[in-house]
Amino acid sequence: MVAPRGLAKFNRHVTNRILGPLALWLPTFGIIVHTGRKSGKTYRTPVNVLRVDGRCLVALTYGPNSDWVRNVLAAGGCDLVRHDARSHLGEPRIVHDPQRRMVPAVARPILAALGVEDFLELREVSA
Repeated sequence: MVAPRGLAKFNRHVTNRILGPLALWLPTFGIIVHTGRKSGKTYRTPVNVLRVDGRCLVALTYGPNSDWVRNVLAAGGCDLVRHDARSHLGEPRIVHDPQRRMVPAVARPILAALGVEDFLELREVSA
């Protein structure tokens, strides 16, 4: 079960504006910078991102059909901003992992409570 779309809309308009500046400094958060596939506009989306074995895994709290996920997949990548550092990520793919084995054991119960079973996997690529 993923979070309801109504909550996603609330978060996009309220929570993301509050969390955005903090996401640069919180340990497992970052900002995904992506381009709208229809509008061409640049968007900044705060996400929970984990680095595991040279990959970045983003927990898809609202599922794989969120606009920002579709934008990243369509573009073939995005930028990740964390702690004043920006890296380019590519090779995006959705990974379904109901047991959450891809993520560190400490994160599994939290993601299980949120019903997260899908992740966006990306690899850092040179600019």
